[in-house]
Amino acid sequence: MSTTNTTTTIALLQGRGYKDAAEAIAATERQIAAAAARGARIICTQELFLTEYFCRVQDQAHFVLAESIPGPSTEHFGAIARKLGVVLILSLFERRAPGLYHNTAVVIDADGSVAGIYRKMHIPQDPGFEEKFYFTPGDLGFRAFDTAYGRIGVIICWDQWYPEAARLTALHGANVIFCPTAIGGLASEGPALAQQQRDAWLNVQRGHAVANGCYYAAVNRVGTEYDTAFWGTSFVADFYGNAIAQAGQKDDEVLVATCDFQAQETHRQMWPFFRDRRIDAYQDITRRFLD
Repeated sequence: MSTTNTTTTIALLQGRGYKDAAEAIAATERQIAAAAARGARIICTQELFLTEYFCRVQDQAHFVLAESIPGPSTEHFGAIARKLGVVLILSLFERRAPGLYHNTAVVIDADGSVAGIYRKMHIPQDPGFEEKFYFTPGDLGFRAFDTAYGRIGVIICWDQWYPEAARLTALHGANVIFCPTAIGGLASEGPALAQQQRDAWLNVQRGHAVANGCYYAAVNRVGTEYDTAFWGTSFVADFYGNAIAQAGQKDDEVLVATCDFQAQETHRQMWPFFRDRRIDAYQDITRRFLD
């Protein structure tokens, strides 16, 4: 279902990873309740919020963490969404079929139903981020979903570096693009490089907000897990790329911001990026490289 709300308050649930899923669920429930009490109507978790970031190593034992969709988490949090009248975005490890797994975001509408799912399209493979071992690239494309409080899109972590991901999500009509993520610096790389990487992470995503005339909401985890220090800094940017809300780098935090969709429409009328796109000249974008 969808409405014609001119403003919507959203919340990002920044937190640490938990070894125990029950503990993670309890902490997330507290954060959801706090967000709803502050007026949030759309609430988004960090990437893979039910566990620690297990992708730091290739370990077959971690596949037991995956679940079906719909499944236990969608049922449990669907009841919470229905009770509080909020939209929830959950980042889950999906077991789709035997031997087939995805990094998946589920959008649960305010009536507790599943409004849709998005499967992470870009899968990284770096030291400390061994995701290709676990996740099959998404096959649903970039999407947007009508909810009780507006039309929204979701991309996930490594997707955030690709302007095509944000563009295609916005072209599906998303007024807000949410990005659950788990990113930080490796101890072996040192704090200076981590700071540069954090700055790049902020800059590229704020650029997506500007280029698409949309709100952009990135939610990260905090804390140190083994040799990775997650740098938090969850934020909501407006269509000028300004951070209208930003969390700290170390603490659990419920970050709340209000998105003004009427102001967004007025802005898009003034800066009509979609109107002026030269769609007749972009065919080469589908090539790997222009040799």
